[in-house]
Amino acid sequence: MNPGDQNDIILRAVDAFNRRILVVSPRFEILALRGHLGDLQEDKVIGKKCYEVLYDRDSLCQDCPTLEVGRKREPALSPGYHPVSRPGKIPCLYSYAIFSGKEIEAFVMLDFDFPALDALEEKLRRTNAFLNNLIQSAVDCVIAADTTGKILIFNDSAAEVFGYSVEEALNGLNIRDVYPADNARDVMRKLRSEDYGGKGKLKTYHTDALAKNGERIPISLYAAIIYEDNREVASIGFFHDLRDRLRINAELEKTQLQLLQAEKMASLGKLAAGVAHQINNPLGGITLYAKLVLEEYELQEEVRQDLGRILKDAERCRDTVKELLEFTRQTRHLMQPHDINKAILRTLFLLENQSLFQNIEIEKRIEDFLPPVQADIQQLNHLFMNIILNAAQAMEGKGKLTLKTYQISNTENICIEISDSGPGIPPDVLPHVFEPFFTTKEEGKGTGLGLSLAYGIVENHGGLITARNKPDGGAVFCITLPIASGDGEGDQRAEN
Repeated sequence: MNPGDQNDIILRAVDAFNRRILVVSPRFEILALRGHLGDLQEDKVIGKKCYEVLYDRDSLCQDCPTLEVGRKREPALSPGYHPVSRPGKIPCLYSYAIFSGKEIEAFVMLDFDFPALDALEEKLRRTNAFLNNLIQSAVDCVIAADTTGKILIFNDSAAEVFGYSVEEALNGLNIRDVYPADNARDVMRKLRSEDYGGKGKLKTYHTDALAKNGERIPISLYAAIIYEDNREVASIGFFHDLRDRLRINAELEKTQLQLLQAEKMASLGKLAAGVAHQINNPLGGITLYAKLVLEEYELQEEVRQDLGRILKDAERCRDTVKELLEFTRQTRHLMQPHDINKAILRTLFLLENQSLFQNIEIEKRIEDFLPPVQADIQQLNHLFMNIILNAAQAMEGKGKLTLKTYQISNTENICIEISDSGPGIPPDVLPHVFEPFFTTKEEGKGTGLGLSLAYGIVENHGGLITARNKPDGGAVFCITLPIASGDGEGDQRAEN
C-alpha cells in the first residue's frame, strides 16, 4: 500500500469513528473539525477562537483539558465537564497534543460515547459506595491522613472510640491530635523503616492513642504509607482498641489466682485435719503431765519456771492448730444483724488492758447510729482481734491506733478503718498480705494465717478488705460490709 492509500485509509477511519473532533492551535484558534456541528459551517469557523465559536465566551473555559495537556504534556480529561451542561455542543472531554519536535503544534479534542461514560461513572460510584460502606462497617477504627496530617478518612468506629464526630475529624482534626506526645512521629519513623513489616508497613504495633477527653487508649496498630509515583501522598491506620482485651486478661488472671487459692485451701484443709489429730494428742499429754508435776512435787523455782515455759509453748502449739483448723474447715455460723460498733468496742475491751497496749494511744472515731450488718459475731470478733493485734505488733507496743466506722455515702455499706502509726507495709509485701502462710515475722512468732483468715471472714460476709499505706507513715486496713437486709431473722450458713 502506497502512502496516499494509507492516508486515505486513516481519513476514512476518522470518518467512521463517528465522533466529533476538534483541532486547535496553542492560541486556541480552530484549525480543523470533523463531525456534526449543528448550525455551524466548517468554512466559517476556521481560524476563530474555539471558546468564542462554540460557547460564546470571551475567555478560555476553566475546565478545558488542554490546560492539563500543556502542563503535563500528556493526554488529559476535562476535570469538570458534565454532558447536560453543554447540550448539542462539542464536548471538549478528552485532549492530547500534536508535537513538532519538542513544541506543541496543536491540541486535539474529542468527545466520548456518553452512555458508555455514564455506565463507567455509575460503576465507579457503586465501587466508591461499596468501599465507603466497607470502611464505615469495619469493627476497628480506620483513619487516613495526607502528608500534612489532615484527616481524609475517619470511620464510625473511630468516632465511637476517640469521641470526635466524623465531621469534626474531617474538618479540623490533625492525625497528630490522635497520638500523645511524639507518638505520631514515632509511628511514621517505623513506617519508613524496613524493620517493622517492610518499608511503608507497620504490623501489630502496640502504643497509646489519645481520645478527645484526654484519655489514653491502649491500641494495636496496623498502618501503611500510600504512594503515588514513589512519592508519599497519605497514610492509613487500622486501630484496634485493647481496653476490653486487657480487662478480660486482668479478670482471667484474677480468676486463675482465685482457683490457685482454692486449690491451696483444699490441700491445706486435708493437711490440717491430719496434722491436728496427730499433734493434739501429744500436746494434751505434755500439758497434763507438766501440770501434774507442778502440783504434786516440791520443785526448785528454776524447775517450775522451765515447766511454765513448757506449758506456754504447748498452749501456743494448741492455739496454732486451732487457728489452722478454723481457717480451713467448713463450720456453720449463725448470721444475724449486729451492731458493728459494739463488736469493735467489745474486742477493744478485751485487748486494751493487755501489756502490749499500755503505750499505745487508741483513738475511737465511731459514727453513731450505724445500721446493723448481717454477720456472725464470733467471726467478727476474730476478724477485729487479728487486725488490731497486727497493728499493735507493727508499732512494737508504742504509737497510735485509730478505729473509724462510717456508712459510705450513697451505698448500703458500712466501712471500718483500722490504722496505725507504725512503719507501714513494704511495697513488695503489700500485694501478698492476705495470702496464707505469708508472714514477715520471725520464725516461731507468726503462722501467716491471721490476715488470710480475716480476708476469708470478710469475703464470706459479702464484703471487701483492702490494705494500704498512709502518706505520713503507717498502714490502714479498710473493711467494707453490707448492711443487713432488715428482716431481722438469723440464718445458718456454711462458710469457709
